[in-house]
Amino acid sequence: MIPQKFRDKLDNVVITVAEEPSAEQLSKLGYRQGTLLFGLYEGVPQLRRGVHYNMAIPDRITIFKNPIERVARTPEQIKQKVRDTVYHEIAHHFGMDEKEIRLVEKKRLKRNRLE
Repeated sequence: MIPQKFRDKLDNVVITVAEEPSAEQLSKLGYRQGTLLFGLYEGVPQLRRGVHYNMAIPDRITIFKNPIERVARTPEQIKQKVRDTVYHEIAHHFGMDEKEIRLVEKKRLKRNRLE
């Protein structure tokens, strides 16, 4: 579940689940068919929205079921991978780039190992 402090700040975004990324989604990213992609954020990050951002179609976070199930072996691993992927894509919605997200994820994993 997404913590309330983040849910309260989500704006104009839907989260969906798909079996696999589409060819169009992979192409936009420059990825080949068969690339393991767990999730994708498509939209205008909150930090880039200006005063003219209104009546826009919702941003979309898509979680890809089959790639996650290919790497996660147990129901608990699946839940954790989905959780991590949703957090990752929400970070994009808030305006973080891939490098920033990876740094935060690395710190979180390190902190979790110490607990």
